[in-house]
Amino acid sequence: MNHMWYVYIVECKDGSLYTGVSLDIERRMLEHANGKGARYTRIRKFKKLLYYEIHSSKSEALSRERQIKGWRREKKQNLIKFGKP
Repeated sequence: MNHMWYVYIVECKDGSLYTGVSLDIERRMLEHANGKGARYTRIRKFKKLLYYEIHSSKSEALSRERQIKGWRREKKQNLIKFGKP
């Protein structure tokens, strides 16, 4: 069975950005919205999904998540706005 993995960036109510990975992005957004997502979004309160991309393997998605998490805010904002850093 071939699953699609999502790498996503959400905005929290304090304006901060959170990057994560999920097999089911809709379910994951509901978890974030209901305070059942990552500790980061439970504390800072989920606001909205800003960006996502699809990957064909978990390892590819996790690698991309690590890459994006290492970026400065400006580079993440360019990815969100233009689809490229």
